[in-house]
Amino acid sequence: MRNFRKHSILAGIVLVIIGLIGITIPPVISLSLSFFVGLLLILSGIVSGYQAFLSYQKSMMVWLKPFLLSVTGILILIYPVAGIAVIGIMLAIYFLIDAFAGFSMMFELSELNGTFWLAVNSIVSLILGIILIAGWPTSSILIVGLFIGISLFMDGITLLILGLTFPKDSP
Repeated sequence: MRNFRKHSILAGIVLVIIGLIGITIPPVISLSLSFFVGLLLILSGIVSGYQAFLSYQKSMMVWLKPFLLSVTGILILIYPVAGIAVIGIMLAIYFLIDAFAGFSMMFELSELNGTFWLAVNSIVSLILGIILIAGWPTSSILIVGLFIGISLFMDGITLLILGLTFPKDSP
């Protein structure tokens, strides 16, 4: 807990900046995320394929995972908007889980002064998850980048406030 204050403030500032970028240019963030996920899947397919090749197994089933990873990655690169739609529903699930985790953390840290902001952050995550599900898939290209930006911004504000209100002389 000794470094909590310093690290919370630093992480909060970085997340606020990244969040503001996501809020101001959501389609670019959405497409960048889709492109990144596609590349990661292709890379995972190559690594899995390399491992399958080295294993010299006679079963063709060993090639299923590398094939699926690579094809999924290629499809996301070819159809990035469809990839964003998939990412959109995954983000909705993430925001709902994040809201639950935030409320749980709020109860765990109830003795700290900044826990009100954990509640605010959790409520925002819950609202973002519900909106994403309600507008899916048509609004994904704007909403994914915007909501990532909003979520990161709120996480940054929360960390900043928790860090600033954390006692300076904690052990």
